[in-house]
Amino acid sequence: MGRVADKIALVTGGASGIGLADAKALAREGATVIITDVNDALGAEAVKEIGDAALYRHLDVSDDTAWCDMSDWLTQTYGRLDILVNNAGILMTGTIEDCTLEQYRKLNAVLNEGVFLGIKYMLPLLEKSTAASIINMSSLSSHMAYPPFFGYAVAKGAVRTMTKNVAIHCQEKGVPVRCNSIHAGGILTPLVIPDGIDMADIPEVPEGVLPAFSMGAPEDVANMVLYLASDESRFVTGSEFMLENGVNVRPVDMPAAEDVS
Repeated sequence: MGRVADKIALVTGGASGIGLADAKALAREGATVIITDVNDALGAEAVKEIGDAALYRHLDVSDDTAWCDMSDWLTQTYGRLDILVNNAGILMTGTIEDCTLEQYRKLNAVLNEGVFLGIKYMLPLLEKSTAASIINMSSLSSHMAYPPFFGYAVAKGAVRTMTKNVAIHCQEKGVPVRCNSIHAGGILTPLVIPDGIDMADIPEVPEGVLPAFSMGAPEDVANMVLYLASDESRFVTGSEFMLENGVNVRPVDMPAAEDVS
C-alpha cells in the first residue's frame, strides 16, 4: 500500500473501462484522483464507488478552453499535479477507403489532440511536482497494421511519437517529469463490446496466466499504470509498454517443427 501516497493524479476518460480501473488502483495506493469524463452520470458513480480519494470533473479532452479551465482549477485547488493519465478514447472503424473525413477528424481530436492538450496545459503543474509521471494510452495498433481501424491507429501512432518527444523535452529542460506510453490490445471494456450486448453477459477474464488470443482485463492495464505512476519507475521515460499477451511477436503462420530445416 502507499505506492503513490500523497500524489495528485488526473485520469481522463476515468468514468468507465480502463480509466476507471486506473483510478481505482491509484486511489487504493494513496493518490488523490481527479476523474474526468464527458459522461457525468458514470463519473458520479465512479466517485461513489471509490470514495473520498476521488472526485469528478467534467472534461471534453478535445476542448482547448476546457483544459485551460482545468489548469486554473488545479492550480487553485492543489497547486501541482503529480500524475497525468491520458486515457480518454473513442473507437470508430473503417479502412482508408471507408473512413470519412469527419470520422478521421473526430478520432484525432480525442485520441491525438486530447493528449496534446492535456500535456500542454498540465505540464506547468507537473513541473511543480518533485517526481511527476505522464502516462499516455497508445495502442497495439500503433505497431501493427489493422486496416479496419485506420483512423484509430493513425491517432494512436501520433501518441506514440508524442510520448518520446515529451520525455526528452522534459529531460533537456531539466524538470522532474517522465513520460511513457502503454500499448494495449484486446482489453475487455465497453468500448470493444458490440452494440446490443450487455457487459454483464460477457464472461469475466479468468485469473492466472492467460492463454494465447485471450482478452485482458482493465486491471491488467491499471497495474502497469500504477508502476509508471510510482517512483518505482524513476529510471523509465520515453518507453513503450506492450500489453497484448504476445500478439505483437506471434508469427502469422508458424510451420510445424518437422518442416523447419
